Amino acid sequence: MSIVLNRCGSVSEEMSNSSENEVESLPQITEEKHQELGVSHVPIVSSFNERIRPLLDAVDKLRHLQVMKEGIQLPTIVVVGDQSSGKSSVLESLAGISLPRGQGICTRVPLIMRLQHHTAPEPELSLEYNGKTVPTSEAKMADAISLATDEIAGTAKGISNTPLTLVVKKNGVPDLTMVDLPGITRVPVHGQPENIYEQIADIIMEYIRPDESIILNVLSATVDFTTCESIRMSQKVDKNGERTLAAVTKADRAPEGLLEKVTADDVNIGLGYVCVRNRIGDESYKEARKEESDLFENHPLLSNIDKSMVGIPVLAQKLVQIQATIIARCLPEIVRKINEKLNASISELNRMPKTLSSVGEALTTFMGIVGSAKESLNKIIVRGEYDEYLEEKNMHCTARLVEMLDHYSGELHKCSENDLTGNFLMDEIQVLEEAKGIELPNFLPRTTFLAILQKKVEKVSHIPVAFVEKVWTYIEGVVISVLMHHSENYHQLQLSTRRAGHSLIARMKEHSRNWVTEIVQMEKLTDYTSNPEYMNVWNKLMAQQHDFTRDVLENGYVATFKIEGLGVVPIAGLRGYKQHVLLQAFDLKMRMTAYWKIVLRRLVDFMALHLQFCVRNLVNKEMEEEIVQELVGRHDGAIEKMLEESPAVAAKREKLNVSIKLLRESNNVLANIMDKIASNV
Repeated sequence: MSIVLNRCGSVSEEMSNSSENEVESLPQITEEKHQELGVSHVPIVSSFNERIRPLLDAVDKLRHLQVMKEGIQLPTIVVVGDQSSGKSSVLESLAGISLPRGQGICTRVPLIMRLQHHTAPEPELSLEYNGKTVPTSEAKMADAISLATDEIAGTAKGISNTPLTLVVKKNGVPDLTMVDLPGITRVPVHGQPENIYEQIADIIMEYIRPDESIILNVLSATVDFTTCESIRMSQKVDKNGERTLAAVTKADRAPEGLLEKVTADDVNIGLGYVCVRNRIGDESYKEARKEESDLFENHPLLSNIDKSMVGIPVLAQKLVQIQATIIARCLPEIVRKINEKLNASISELNRMPKTLSSVGEALTTFMGIVGSAKESLNKIIVRGEYDEYLEEKNMHCTARLVEMLDHYSGELHKCSENDLTGNFLMDEIQVLEEAKGIELPNFLPRTTFLAILQKKVEKVSHIPVAFVEKVWTYIEGVVISVLMHHSENYHQLQLSTRRAGHSLIARMKEHSRNWVTEIVQMEKLTDYTSNPEYMNVWNKLMAQQHDFTRDVLENGYVATFKIEGLGVVPIAGLRGYKQHVLLQAFDLKMRMTAYWKIVLRRLVDFMALHLQFCVRNLVNKEMEEEIVQELVGRHDGAIEKMLEESPAVAAKREKLNVSIKLLRESNNVLANIMDKIASNV
């Protein structure tokens, strides 16, 4: 065999060309050979078994190691067929043993049949399942399979995807490994789940879908092939039949038209058909072979079928040939995938944090985590850099904070208290009436201004308080997310940092809430600004007082007046008031209009300054102190607890170690087998 694989797992170019040579070298079971040896003594096995056996052993060992759990597909002959198609009879003839029979589904789990030619006179039979090996005998084989199936799938009539391996070492059997799957049925019988068809279909599709699977489709000669459910399933994954071989059973029961059916190939069986006769009644396997040979030799219709398409020996030979081809073709890719997966798993394990073994290591790791989290928060909250979270817009903090601040400013300016034209001067006149005293009539009492100011500030006071709550809730989410990300490998540390983060943000939120409340109170109780804009605006507005008063008192036909910088205001309802009241109310209104712009701007500007200051303080001072206090100050062994990996990280580490062990064993299996093959070349 021209396959060379060194112990490092590299495959020579010879392997890629070996399949064709191996298949061509297989000895053919000819009619002359039958006559020479006597049909009843012709073994199904050929001399090629000795050469394919090491490769088949390697694949079987890989399957036993469950390397497929690592996403590596193995070359497999998968046996499928509709219920009552004669699938069990075909497998019995190939293996020379009796399988369970009965009504309904007999095969309720994937049955991996490992057949091996054995020169000893007595066969060696065993079952492997649930991590144990159970020896058995030919006489007890069917019962042993039934008991094992019950243990795997339960004593009811349900099915399971957990495989059962049957090892048959017997003189004359072909060296084959096949997977027998439950027969396809659409109608559940008593004791079976209602979705039995879907369960069976899912198992079958899982096994036949990989390109490495060869499908042995068992068809009954008594039915129309185009109606077979097994054909429909195999065509889903192998439309052109390039990896499908058909075994046609019950040829003796429906000989009419069988030749036409297998030669017309209406269902695309790319690897061809083999017609067989099932063993009947108490016939021995030798007797069945003799009867089969006579049937296809002498039957007036069946004898017309080409001898390369009839008989269990031909089926066995085709399966061995196909098996040799697919293994030789797939092995280099299997080696490559195993090495690739092994290297990836080792790299991933090396990237995981090392297991901490001392308090000193824990402290060093802890300070590194806090430092990394602090730097990340500085970048995204203070400096506005978000390269660590390019696709997570919620973590682009400065942009989101600006959006929230703009929305806050908009809410303040859209508030009803900013409607300066509606019900014009009526509030001012009412306040002036209530503030009257025994004093000169042309003085504007300061209490009137403060009364209106307090009313306006009170009505917008909920907006800054709600904004503070919203901003700190957002910052809390960002801070906790960053802390969890940097401490994700240490479950206990995550718990502590999460507590510290929530506690710190709650304190910062309370501080901001108190600050806002204080700011609101200051705006209510005091009226001051050094901003020259106040006087500029007031003067411009007051310059229109004379015209306004004239239109109100002298132009009775005028219903509105346009005040530049304020808008059009109704004046008809003001004509009943005295001039000095109108002058005072107008002055009071213009003072409040000019001053209110300053108040709103202060509420926005101070908020922006406050947030920037608090956020910087949070990141650069408060957070580190809070976490250290939470972790170190509790005196309950928190540092030691940090040595414990999180369950998720521990599970991942264990999974990677198991995967690496499995892949290394698989690599050694292939290397050892290939070394043996190379030494025999």
